[in-house]
Amino acid sequence: MTRIPEDIIARVPQWVGASDLRASPLGGGITNRNYRIDVGDESFVLRIAGANTELLGIDRKNEYLTNLAAGNLGIAPEVYYFIDTEGYLVTRFLKAAPLLPAELRQPANLKKVAQILRTIHTMPEIPGKFIVFRIVEEYAQVARGYGVRFPDNFDWLLENMYIAETAFNAEAQPLCPCHNDLLNENFLQDNGRVYLLDWEYAGMGDLIFDLANLSVHHSFSDDEDKLLLAAYFGEVSEKNWARLKIMKILSDFRESMWGLVQIGISDLDFDFRGYADKHFKRMTTNIKDPRWGAWLHTIHSQS
Repeated sequence: MTRIPEDIIARVPQWVGASDLRASPLGGGITNRNYRIDVGDESFVLRIAGANTELLGIDRKNEYLTNLAAGNLGIAPEVYYFIDTEGYLVTRFLKAAPLLPAELRQPANLKKVAQILRTIHTMPEIPGKFIVFRIVEEYAQVARGYGVRFPDNFDWLLENMYIAETAFNAEAQPLCPCHNDLLNENFLQDNGRVYLLDWEYAGMGDLIFDLANLSVHHSFSDDEDKLLLAAYFGEVSEKNWARLKIMKILSDFRESMWGLVQIGISDLDFDFRGYADKHFKRMTTNIKDPRWGAWLHTIHSQS
């Protein structure tokens, strides 16, 4: 059994005095420490926030409120308790199976995921914003403060990001609730239902970022990108295709900068340098794609 400090247990009123509480670590996270808590015949997940995660743009109160709303809609684990002072979150443990990448790509499951994303994107307004251009800037400032080494072509990458921002701003879309962290590890399935975990980065943003982030994290092919757009919008328009392709590149920029910040602040045993370099490399390759200019032109042109 893994021991959790008694002061944390004591902050969950329902657990005080429990004689049959058992804790075991949950693997997979690279920001926080997560535990499964069994109390009698009930099971929960306790998330102990990592150090300095506010520097990653995480607001634990916002995470709690968004997870609460998503849980009430049945697309996320139900929130059981929130330890406000420390920002620790307790949710119901879902006795569900992973939705592995090969399964997620299946058209039927892709349609379910698209439906979940539409549900998220039509939720009432949630706290916080997630604008990828500003996130990159903020992460760069934090990473510089910690003396983290940047790639040699960073200024060129940043220049191209601002070119993309200009194109997106030519026909700005309204902000909507977004998850913004669609790693495969954040998907579970149970009896045909799909659930989303980890709402740390949720905020009002561009729905195309969610679609692009899903695509990048699952290495979707062009055909799979078309299936995703068709499942979400009912069609594959030239403009949404171009927006998706550019936003996939920007999603990689966000991931790489997240890695640089983690190099500076994290005490977890994880190769954040390798993580950042992988995304920087893919981003660089994709900006050099001959279609980059055409995608930008399509986004910038008015309907």
